[in-house]
Parts: sequence; C-alpha cells; structure tokens
Amino acid sequence: MTTVAAAGTVPIGERLVRLADWLAVATVVSLPWSTSATTILIVAWVAVVLATLDRESLDRVKSMAAVVLPVAIAVYAVLAVAWSDVAWTARFRSLPAVLKLLVIPLLFIHFRRTGAYRPVFVGFFISCCVLLAASWLLLLVVVVYPSWQGPYADVGVPVKDYISQSGFFSICVILLLDRAISTWHLSRRTALLCLGGAVLFFANIVFVATGRTSLVVLAVLLLVLGVLRFRGRWFAAFVAALVVIAGAVWMTSPYLRHRVTNVVDEIKTFRPNEVDTSSGARIEFWKHSVEIVREAPLIGYGAGSTRDVMSRSFGVDPRAAGSPSNPHNQVLAMAIPYGFVGVVLLIAMWLAHLRLFRQPGPLAFVGLAIVTQNIVAGLFNSHLFDFTQGWFYVFGVGVAGGALMYLRDVDERR
Repeated sequence: MTTVAAAGTVPIGERLVRLADWLAVATVVSLPWSTSATTILIVAWVAVVLATLDRESLDRVKSMAAVVLPVAIAVYAVLAVAWSDVAWTARFRSLPAVLKLLVIPLLFIHFRRTGAYRPVFVGFFISCCVLLAASWLLLLVVVVYPSWQGPYADVGVPVKDYISQSGFFSICVILLLDRAISTWHLSRRTALLCLGGAVLFFANIVFVATGRTSLVVLAVLLLVLGVLRFRGRWFAAFVAALVVIAGAVWMTSPYLRHRVTNVVDEIKTFRPNEVDTSSGARIEFWKHSVEIVREAPLIGYGAGSTRDVMSRSFGVDPRAAGSPSNPHNQVLAMAIPYGFVGVVLLIAMWLAHLRLFRQPGPLAFVGLAIVTQNIVAGLFNSHLFDFTQGWFYVFGVGVAGGALMYLRDVDERR
C-alpha cells in the first residue's frame, strides 16, 4: 500500500495500523457486554486491516495450518450452499457463523506485524473485572431489595447470559492462577493479587451464576494447568488442594449443588412434547442428530439445513417458533450441514491451534486455554457457531497466535 505523508507526520498506512490495534482492543472490551457494538467494531477492524494488507504479509502465513484450516472450513461452507435443499435465504443466513473464521488469518497477519497484544488482553481483562463488579453489585441489590430484580431473569447476570459470563470468568480464573504460579518466586505481592482475583471470579461462578459447561471446562483447564506447571509430588499436592476446595465449595453453595444434581432430575423427568428440561432435551437432540448424520454422512445436508432436517426428525414444522435448530454439540453441528469432511476440517483446525500454543510462556498458555475451552465446551454446545463464544475464540486465537509469531520474529532478528 502506497501512502504519502508530509514531513514530520505519520504515514497514513501506519495510522491505519495503529487504528486497527485500538479497534481490536475496543472489540474485545465490548464482547462481554454487547452484540451490536461488537459487530460494528469487527466490521470496522476488518475494513481497516484489509486496507493495510500487502503481499508479503500474506505470503508469511499462507502455509501455516493454523491459518489455512480456518480458511478451508469457510470455503467449504460456501461450497455447501450448492447441495443444500433449503431456501436460499436460509443457506446464506447460516454462513456468517462459519465465515467469522476468515478473521483468524487477518488477526495473525496484523498482530505478527505489530505485536500489540498486551492492550488487547488487558482491555478484555478489565472489561471482565467491570462485569464481575456489576454482577456482585446486582446480586447485592437484589438480595437487599428483592423487588428490584426487574428484567434480570438470572440474578447476578447484568448483560447477555450466564453461559457467556461464566465462560469468560472461567478463562480469567485459569489465567490469573497461571500468573500467580509463575510470579510466586518473583513477586509474592503480585502472585497474591492474582490469586485473590481468581478467587473472586471463581466465587462468582459457583455462588452467583453457574454455567454447568463452565464447571467442566474449568476442571479440565485446572488439570491442564497442573500438568504444565507442576511435577511429581507438587502435582499431587495441587490435585489434592483442588479436591479440598471442590469439597468446600460443594458444602457451602446450595446453588451449585442444585445446578449440578438437577442434571439427573432433568434427565429423568424429561418427556418429549410434555416435560421439557435442559439436560433431557440435550440428550434427545444428540440422539436425533446422530440419526440425521447417518443419512448423509460424507458431505452433509448443505449450508443452512440444520433447522430443517432437525425439525423433520422431531416431526415439527421448521417454521414454528422454537423448532429445533441446534444439536448442542460442536461436532454434530458441523456434521449435519457439512458431513464427515466438515468434521475432519474442524478437528484438524483445533489440533493445529493446540499445536501452535504448545510452547512455554504466558502468551502461549492464553491461546492454549482458549482453544481447550472451545473444544471441551463443544461437547455440550456449538459455541464456535455462536456469536459471543465464537468471536471470543476467533480473537483469542488470532491475537495470541499472531503475537507469538511476532515474538518469534523478534528473537530471530537478534
């Protein structure tokens, strides 16, 4: 890109690059709070980055599996429009959920170029801290003045939903614990501050707004953290401490006990078309989805077909309100419209991203935690196709991956 600048002024191209840095910060700051603001900021960020792209930047990432595979999934989804038999509007309406993956290569390119990842992650953390404070404050207000609950169906969830909130807080817990462990021998004060922050986020998850998927994710992430940071008896001590903490939380949080034990009751009491429960419906979705996939295993039913084929399987009108459209499993959500080919591409992308972040350092651990969260949560939800969780994955992986390449380039130049 050619730019002309007067003497003593910053070239236009450099200004756009700096603007893209701050638009990325604004995007992740808005993500826990707003859908519309995040959408506007993402569009602005993509437009600015596209205006600064050059051939050399593309050549440097075009052979990376972590970049190529998201593009391959997006291209395949577009091709799948051809063999879908639903309305054209439904086919094209389904594409944004997958096309968001095209932003991952742009993030790799941009943050490999600038390395300005710290403001992005700090901005996201501050945004989560504000959300945490708002959550505790809302809970306090509702406890003191029950009639003030107003529009908040979930006490302690000021915006969006408890699933996304507990998901963000789970990442904050694990990253703060990682920093506490890493800085323990360097600065006890910093380590204790990080530990205190982790406790506040964790307490909110187990006492205020529990996402059951987040509990599973957090358990897996804690084990990953233990494996990476401890050896031998220290790992055993870490696991023992987790067991003690889990027992204490179980004894002191009736809300958590209800959320967890209610899973069994939900499964037992579920009756199709009679008694609807979250856990029971999820198992029913899985059963029907497996049967659906068996009928078109290789390339699936085509883009935008999920609601139509699931509704037919359940014997309901796909145009009816509340008709099934989500198998609540990421692999099944990929398999129904895109078949075995789509599933292979999805798993290959996850593995490529895991491999990218399997290296020492706090930045790599950020990426590893985000990818692990998406994979584990994908057992119970199709988060990659959801707006909030999907864009969190895209920006988390893209910023961390691009920044890692930037740091590697810096080391090679030394």
